[in-house]
Amino acid sequence: MQLALTINDLRTLARRRIPREIFDYIDRGSYDEVTLAANRSAFDRYALRQRVLVDVSHRDLASQMLGESVSLPLAFGPTGLTGLFHADGEIHACRAAHKAGVPYCLSTASICSIEDVRAAVERPFWFQLYIMRDRGFVASLVERAKVAGCPVLVVAVDLAAHGQRHHDLRNGLSVPPRLTVSNLFGMLARPVWMAKILLGKRKTFGNFTGHMNIGTDVGAISHWINSQFDSSLSWKDLEWLRSIWPGKLVVKGIMDAEDARQAVALGADAVVVSNHGGRQLDGAPASLDALPAIVEKLQGSASVFLDGGVRSGQDIVKALALGADGCWLGRALLYGLAADGEKGVTRAIDIVRGELDTTLALMGRTSARALDRSMLI
Repeated sequence: MQLALTINDLRTLARRRIPREIFDYIDRGSYDEVTLAANRSAFDRYALRQRVLVDVSHRDLASQMLGESVSLPLAFGPTGLTGLFHADGEIHACRAAHKAGVPYCLSTASICSIEDVRAAVERPFWFQLYIMRDRGFVASLVERAKVAGCPVLVVAVDLAAHGQRHHDLRNGLSVPPRLTVSNLFGMLARPVWMAKILLGKRKTFGNFTGHMNIGTDVGAISHWINSQFDSSLSWKDLEWLRSIWPGKLVVKGIMDAEDARQAVALGADAVVVSNHGGRQLDGAPASLDALPAIVEKLQGSASVFLDGGVRSGQDIVKALALGADGCWLGRALLYGLAADGEKGVTRAIDIVRGELDTTLALMGRTSARALDRSMLI
């Protein structure tokens, strides 16, 4: 693989190695992509305070996330269709994360199922859940996560309606991908990707296949999934979920301090400040801009994680200094996976780890836990 020095290098490699419709699925945002751009530009408004003549010969990047010791304050957040970026992608990503000592969260909309991934890795992972119309099926997913030993359940609450993603519609994105007149040459130009996907364990949504009497027909599965996102979702549903889930519960998609307070009052152990990567409400603020008010409101009563726009160790430093307990990566994971499978994911982690370590040293800090607002300008 070409030497990748930054997450953007992995993005460039990923773009060359997978079809456009798969790449655009994760790379682009909803509507005019205002929030997508804001997630990145928010980080640029903060400068880092440089300190010198401090003994930084012994630096510690380790932290804690929901009772787990982690090698750095980083987790891989849930990403749909991961197994289309690389065959059996969820398995490769989970293995890389675990080897690096950071958590991996499997998406409900994964290609490999909960059971596929659990059978292929040495220890449990986190699981992300959508509360869909069919609460019986939701309860069955929760039970499957229990059986798999998942210690953390992440409930995504920001899909009451789908933000329109123009590029997906124009590209004719389908699961599994199919050859059409418009994408024929793009697909055939990536024969290595095609061969691996064809030989992979699954090509469609593994957590839905064979369940809810919808069989294995791809069209039926996709239609059923699209009909299941529930605009009636309310706080009562979060209460119900808390009552049937015995482990740690995380609410993802929080952008308002009052919503954060309510989630914790109903039993959430953590919230993820997230605008769905700029893929839902276009015009929402950057996740980083929403972070400080939420941290202030919760006053340490629950963990607060940041998701959205994180591309470097410097970004992690800024989020930690503003009060986050850690950052979740989504796109960076998929860029690495598409670029070089498990090795690419490992490279993404190594890039961020190196940047975080060097940044701490040049700021005169020896621990990722020793950052606060005074370190930002």
